[in-house]
Amino acid sequence: MNALWTAIVAISAIALVSGIILGFAARRFAVEADPIVEQADALLPQSQCGQCGYPGCRPYAEAVCNNGEKINKCAPGGEQVMLKLADLLAIEPQPIDGDAVSAEPVRLIALIDEGNCIGCTKCIQACPVDAIIGSTRAVHTVVSDLCTGCNLCVAPCPTDCITLRPVEPTPSTWRWDLNTIPVRTIEPSAPVSVYIAPRQQTAPLREVEQHV
Repeated sequence: MNALWTAIVAISAIALVSGIILGFAARRFAVEADPIVEQADALLPQSQCGQCGYPGCRPYAEAVCNNGEKINKCAPGGEQVMLKLADLLAIEPQPIDGDAVSAEPVRLIALIDEGNCIGCTKCIQACPVDAIIGSTRAVHTVVSDLCTGCNLCVAPCPTDCITLRPVEPTPSTWRWDLNTIPVRTIEPSAPVSVYIAPRQQTAPLREVEQHV
């Protein structure tokens, strides 16, 4: 019994000392994050699609802020994100044309062939936005509203049952970004008069009796 208590006290003491050392090291050697990079990363859509040429939104934000990378390479964010990055970094906006994105790409979503899915969960582990649901040895399904079409789930699939397909534009799938639609108020050049016609009364209908 005494040996058990001795072991418990020794382990507790080691844990306490280790915690103190780790806490001191975390404060002493802490690396402060760049606030500009943090703000730039917050402006990006966090789709982790890799269309900018970087493995994620965070590396692209670091390249934009520290390495002078172009701010017009985020395809999902488009012109709106580019303008926000230009305002944050106090630089001139860059056109969305040429070697950059000239138009918003067609949205792609992953589609799982449920007949070939073996429920290995590898695609679930690879998805950066948790758009795939399922469990071990059960059929997996893609939540289309969450899928960003990043293509990261295709390669890990051992049965090649995942493909990317374009989303047909419909009123429910269209991105209704009203902030990008220019709106202006048109003032009339001259007073407008409106004529309202008087309501006409119709003659009462006759009651017709039906005789059987």
